[in-house]
Amino acid sequence: MIEYISGKLATLTPTMAVIDNQGIGYAMEISLQTYDALQGKQEARVYIQRQVNPRDGSEVDYGFATPDERELFRQITGVSGMGAASARMVLSSLSAEELRNAILGEDVNRLKGIKGIGLKTAQRMVLELKDKIIKGDTVNSDVLFRADAGAVAEEASTALQMLGFSKPNISKAVQAVLKDNPGANVEEIIKSALKRL
Repeated sequence: MIEYISGKLATLTPTMAVIDNQGIGYAMEISLQTYDALQGKQEARVYIQRQVNPRDGSEVDYGFATPDERELFRQITGVSGMGAASARMVLSSLSAEELRNAILGEDVNRLKGIKGIGLKTAQRMVLELKDKIIKGDTVNSDVLFRADAGAVAEEASTALQMLGFSKPNISKAVQAVLKDNPGANVEEIIKSALKRL
């Protein structure tokens, strides 16, 4: 099983990337999230998920800019009736944070607004993924906080955990605070997050 491929970014379109690794071009299907993350890069590391088409046995590699996005892709394809193409559409329409917030908030209308996702599928996604997100199964806890939030967000999050709040709720609150005030220090993050928790 291939974990990731690193190399020169030979081709990049909104739906596909080709990574040149020692003269071999690895083609993979990508989401718009990954496309945005890879734009302008000469070199890239892309995390791989191989999907086998149950109808004809053909294999397709899907590439993701982060392990977090790949894990969400795996979780979405685990939902009854959701295939790889639908999962890619979901991840192209919503960021990881927006998707988690929609599922935790049971925002069926937001999910239903994604092309190809009907009411029943949106309801199934909420039903089957909500507990996994609450338990933190869909993401490594280190990834709950964006890299650009850095040590400040982690320090504030640790303090909030010590106060007894759950990781998913902390993540949601801290990200909302940093969205409103990207330059917030630890104390400001904690105070603002407490108002949201």
